[in-house]
Amino acid sequence: QGQLDESGGGLVQPGGSLTLSCVASGIIFKIYNVAWYRQAPGQPRERVAVIGNDANEGTIHYSDSVAGRFSISRDNAKNTVSLQMNSLKPEDTGVYYCNARLNTQRDYWGQGTQVTVSS
Repeated sequence: QGQLDESGGGLVQPGGSLTLSCVASGIIFKIYNVAWYRQAPGQPRERVAVIGNDANEGTIHYSDSVAGRFSISRDNAKNTVSLQMNSLKPEDTGVYYCNARLNTQRDYWGQGTQVTVSS
């Protein structure tokens, strides 16, 4: 059974930076597409960045709301995916979740880490 553990959330001022990390266990990490989602209070969960598996050549996509400010990367040797977040805005506030998906039966989520952007 796969498990994902996020870390790196916290409180940051507008314009600041944070790096989130997610470590996977119990899965063959390199064959999974991996993504970061976020959910603000009262809002649906939104995918902000995804990085493909080896078969997809690590293709990366960002939501329009974070493109140019966030950067996703993965290290298959360490079973980790990271999200570098720069120029943070108050609207980036939310709980950030790591997701690893192979198919509908192999779809794993972390417990989430809170990011708060406020002065």
